[in-house]
This record gives sequence, C-alpha cells and structure tokens, in this order.
Amino acid sequence: MSPDLFLKNAQVVTENEVFHGSVSVQGEKIAGIVHGDQDVEASQVIDLQGKVLLPGVVDGHVHFNEPGREHWEGYRTGTMAAAAGGVTSVLEMPLNSTPPTTNRAMLELKRQTVAGQAVIDYGNWGGLVDNNLADLEALNADGVIGYKAFASASGVDFERLNDDLIYAGLSKMREMGNLIGLHAENEWVCAYLSQQLKAGGRTDRAAWYESRPPFAELETVQRASYWAKVTGGNLHVVHVSIADGIRSIAKARQAGVHVTAETCPHYLFFDHQDFERIGPAAKCAPPIRSRQDVEALWECVLGGLVDTIGSDHSPCTWDEKVKGMENIWKAWGGISGVQLTLPVLLSEGVNKRDLALPALARMLSYNPARLFGLYPQKGAIQVGADADLVVVDLDKEWTLTAEQLFYKNKFSAYVGSTFKGQVQRTLVRGKTVYQDGQIVAQPGYGKLLRRSYPYAY
Repeated sequence: MSPDLFLKNAQVVTENEVFHGSVSVQGEKIAGIVHGDQDVEASQVIDLQGKVLLPGVVDGHVHFNEPGREHWEGYRTGTMAAAAGGVTSVLEMPLNSTPPTTNRAMLELKRQTVAGQAVIDYGNWGGLVDNNLADLEALNADGVIGYKAFASASGVDFERLNDDLIYAGLSKMREMGNLIGLHAENEWVCAYLSQQLKAGGRTDRAAWYESRPPFAELETVQRASYWAKVTGGNLHVVHVSIADGIRSIAKARQAGVHVTAETCPHYLFFDHQDFERIGPAAKCAPPIRSRQDVEALWECVLGGLVDTIGSDHSPCTWDEKVKGMENIWKAWGGISGVQLTLPVLLSEGVNKRDLALPALARMLSYNPARLFGLYPQKGAIQVGADADLVVVDLDKEWTLTAEQLFYKNKFSAYVGSTFKGQVQRTLVRGKTVYQDGQIVAQPGYGKLLRRSYPYAY
C-alpha cells in the first residue's frame, strides 16, 4: 500500500545527522525514510525543494493558564502560537492556572476544561507545593510528565518550597520514577536585595535584574543538585540563565547525579541593554542577563552542556505589563515566547553561531521527549514515530510584527526583532496544522500525552 504522504527533496535532520532525502507518512506515523533522490508513490507528494525538515519541537515549559486565567492565554491560542513556531507537543505547567494542578481533582478539572481546544498534542505537569506530598502518587498514576516546584516565591497561588520539601520531593521522585522541574533562585537573598532596592527608591528597570543576581541562582542550583545526589532523585532545573549554572549541573551529572538543565530562548537573545529598552514585556525570573552572560550561555549550548531548551511561555494581559512602565516592580514577570523558540535558535544559533542542526534537534525534540517519557512516539524522525515534522527555510529573513502572533494578547518582547530562518509548515501526526502564516487544523485535533515510562534519561 502506498503511503498517504511523501515529503521529498529535503535536508532531513535527525538527532545524529543531516542528509538529503525524503520521509513518507502513513496515517499518523512515519512509514519510511529515504536517503537520496529515490521517489515513492503516495497519495500526496510535497517537494520541499531542499528546505530543512526537522522533528517537531517538544516544548517542555509553557504556561497556558487554563482554567482560571484564560484571559491571559488558554489552550486554543497557545497551541496555535506553538504550531506557528514549529512546536508539535507542549508540556503545560500547573500554574498560572487557578486552581493550580497540585492534586488529581485539579488535574481532572484542567483536562476536562481544555479538551477540544488544542491544535497540537499536549501533556501536563503536576505541581509540588508546601505540602502536597500525599497527592503526588495519584498525579503520577494519571500520567503527569513531571512536578514543577519553586525555591523562590511564584507570585501566584503556588506555594514555594524550603529544603525539607525539596529533599522529600526528590525522594518521592526516586520511588515513582518521575522528576522535579525546579525554579532555582534563592528566596531569601532575592527578597533582601529587593527590599534594599525598594527602600532606596529604585523603580527603574535595572533594579529588577539587580535584585536577582546570578549568584542567587547558582547557589540554589548547587543546593538542589546536592539534594538530588543525597536522595538519588531526579531533578530538572528549568530556565537556567547563567553558564555557571549549566556547568555546575553538567559536572554533577558527570558524577552520577540525576540532574538536567533547561535554558530558554530569551536568555540566548536579549541582554540588559535590551531589557532596559523594551521594559516590562521582557521582565521575567530569572531576569535577562548581561551580554557577557548571554555569550557564555551560548558557549554551553554549543558545547553540548544544555539538555533541553523550552520557551517558558508565560503570557498575561497588557494591563499587567503596562503598570510597570514607570515602576518595574509592578509589572507581571513572564515572556510570551512559544512562537519564537525555533526562530531564535535558527537565527542566533544555526545561522549566526554555526550550531549544528542535529544538536538543535537533540535540545528541542529528542532530549525532552526522552526526559519526559514520550520517546520514541515523539522527538525523532524515525520509522514508527508520530509524524511530527517541521519544514524550515533556513535562509528566509523576516521581522516579527504583532499581527503575526497567534497569542490571545498580541504583544511580545520579540516584536520588531529580525530573524534568519522561518517555519513554513508544521505537521502533527501527519496532518499539516500550520502553513505559511495560517493555522489549518481545527481545535480539538491535539491529543493528550502522558508519561509512558519511568525516568530513564
């Protein structure tokens, strides 16, 4: 039987190589991979004319805020924006939805609320707060891919942890075969510095990043890694913004600790000068760092020390940002970025710094799929995997406008930026969901994903 779809004449990217070839699709699965120019008869043949064909991005870090804060985003617009950015699977955090997803009842409420909304596939994080240890096993049984936790205050109805719960939570992860995704900043140091700056009358934008310095992040990365070593638990440090943090995690992993590192595109794109120019739309935690920090972080990416790159898409209304125009403390902290992760990495990484395409595929697709128990269904171009694919024009130069955004609230720190490398088509399970600026799938096409095996990264 001939396949349903044949994508021919592409630069096919796997986690290990790039080759000129083609991919055939039968139903929702990859049915064959061709090296070279051999043609295959199919119901539909698309000539990609030498463009790059990547595995779909698995974004392990998004906040779609549903239920409870749908006016900030929601699954419908959030997954549309993701599809436009080449993302084929999103793993959504337990906050800033309200109530947060910290027990089985709240997980079921979320899943019922968002059913029928997504245009791409999606999974759920559970939450670890002070104190819901008794709820973790039920969430694990229901297929959450990990448990988000905060060492510093979250800013919403999601309680942070002290070391007792970090220790206890990591011990549970060892038992259950799951992981904690930790926001690693020292609560007490950041709170002290914030109080000092405010007492001195500082409301300027630089005050924000001065209140959350690199050493406050590094200390918590090292402390949490120590507890992962002691317990044998599984730790994933999210949105690491500094090279010292990445190197510390890599060193611990080499010593046998179950710890991995995620960074985010905004830490590889913006610097202090950009933040002071853009203002509240670029406010996030950890904060945007210095240009020296940005380049050092790129060295870690190029050196293979970064496990995953997630968007940490954290949208809100413009009202929540504009209140911080004259007083940065008043602005909501979070960057809308799920649509731009792949363009940032293509432009700043592949085109500007010679990041190898297989390394890109590992950090955006292969590694997160393995880390979160979705591989080999997700994360790779191989026979039998879901046909989650992205067509990219590596040479296309373009400038982002607000009108191109699919977010519910059409603003982003990236608006006005110019990129080289553009997503032209996104396929989820063999079906085109995004093509040339348009969403062409209906809400409800996206399927729920669950962790399918214990931690084995």
